[in-house]
Amino acid sequence: MTNTIYFNLDNASYSTSSPDSILSHHQHDHEGSRAASSSFVVAEEINAWIRPPSWLNRDQVGKPDQSFSSFNEGSFGKVFKGWIDEYKLTATKPGRGTAVAVKRLHQGSLQGHEEWLAEINYLGKLYHLNLVKLLGYCLDNQERLLVYEFMPEGSLDNHLFWSNSYCQLSWSIRMKIALGAAKALAFLHSAEVNVIHRGCQNSNILLDWNYNAKLSDFGLARDGPTGDNSHVYTSVMGTYGYACPEYIATGRLTAESDVYSFGVVLLEILSGRRAKDMLWPSNQQNLVDWVMLYLSDNQRIFCLVDSRLDGQYSLEKAQKVVHLAVQCLANKAKLRPNMDVVVTALEQLQESIK
Repeated sequence: MTNTIYFNLDNASYSTSSPDSILSHHQHDHEGSRAASSSFVVAEEINAWIRPPSWLNRDQVGKPDQSFSSFNEGSFGKVFKGWIDEYKLTATKPGRGTAVAVKRLHQGSLQGHEEWLAEINYLGKLYHLNLVKLLGYCLDNQERLLVYEFMPEGSLDNHLFWSNSYCQLSWSIRMKIALGAAKALAFLHSAEVNVIHRGCQNSNILLDWNYNAKLSDFGLARDGPTGDNSHVYTSVMGTYGYACPEYIATGRLTAESDVYSFGVVLLEILSGRRAKDMLWPSNQQNLVDWVMLYLSDNQRIFCLVDSRLDGQYSLEKAQKVVHLAVQCLANKAKLRPNMDVVVTALEQLQESIK
């Protein structure tokens, strides 16, 4: 098999393998936001006219363990930071060329392979300013790689929960991040795209130099319901603390499932606390349950806000954020706002900050 990393560029995906053997569904075309699978062509045949970086030979990229530095590891596998010369299409020394993030799949992992395919199926065909860019992928025998744009400020959870390593996030920056994540979900839930992310959590919200939020990790994403169907059934998967009650109980997945997860993230952004934290007393370990204890008295909402934000916000703004989060966390899915409504509410908060 050709040792190639395949790139999605200008709404066209490139592969030296038959796309039908890799991508078996999601044959959509959405006004440039989804690239049609019919655009698959052999990279070598078009290398003369595509602008770099278009595709990279596996040997040119280098071996992750030798050419790149590991900076994270998850259920999928290790994540490496590397540099690529965008003109010569070769791996370069650290600090030279274009920085990329490379996910390397644990070999022999069936779930990991399915998530690898889902990443290609979705991020390979979707474009939005608040979605992380998938630059390429590699399938070489048992080696599976995903190549992304590098997000220099890391993930939201690093900033919220690892204060020794990152600067504290101000109120305005937190609201900016929340708005960016909300816009990503609103785009996914639009009628033209109709995708349920199923993995909205702080570790999957990445930040660029200007703290623009980009949603990542589409390994659990699914197409939304179509026709007269109100939901899709799936195996219950995800991270404890973010999944909505009806999905846990029945496996029924809807766009409102993502709305619930976003509500949890919004509370994390506001409070600086994790969705589930065993270090707290038993009645405070679940963030959602803890927040609900304070809702009867608006004056006590100050108790919910991260103490590091002291003096940066008004009680009125804090109340609006909490009430928006609580709406997203409604026990009945039909009572939750759609993400367009959430975006509008957060935009209004941003305007009031200005």
